[in-house]
Amino acid sequence: MQREIIVDENIKGLIFDIDGTIADSMPLHFKVFQKVGRMFGVNYTKELFLELAGIPALETCQIVKDRFGKDWDPSEFVRVKEEMYLENMNKVVGVEPVINLIHKYRDILPMACGTGGDRFSATKVLTALDLDFLIENMVCAEDVTEHKPHPETFLKAASLIGVTPKDCMVFEDGALGIEAGNTAGMHVVDVTQYYRTTIGE
Repeated sequence: MQREIIVDENIKGLIFDIDGTIADSMPLHFKVFQKVGRMFGVNYTKELFLELAGIPALETCQIVKDRFGKDWDPSEFVRVKEEMYLENMNKVVGVEPVINLIHKYRDILPMACGTGGDRFSATKVLTALDLDFLIENMVCAEDVTEHKPHPETFLKAASLIGVTPKDCMVFEDGALGIEAGNTAGMHVVDVTQYYRTTIGE
């Protein structure tokens, strides 16, 4: 399934989501959410995971708490989940067609990341994939007041690299992120057509 991603010659800037786009990290996130969910009395299904993909962790856990009528602290769920995820980050691999694209355009087009994750985790992922020195511009959960599917994340990323939204190409794997890119008026590429992930397997 892996093949080269083509960038239109009129594109002047590239913006990447991280989890599920640059890194095939969604299977690990799902497994950790499942495991922590059981600890907190929640059946964290694949359908629930995909529905909430792209929403910051604390907001995600608040939604889960409310939906299941639990009384635990969402921040505690997040703390346990993030610790478990970071302990297993060595299992995360890069999405090869996207990694290749980043290296191809490293000195040609300005690039940024726009993620619903926090800056600490996002930086850890990029560093693990040896990309932190290639993509210095990053908009994370703590940098915006409105998260995906609101376009604020990608609009701020475009501003960081000095490119108008209509001239940016966004790379995403999640429905909320794709909606955000479209709402921002950017060219959007769904990277799931370029690789096969293993969420729920």
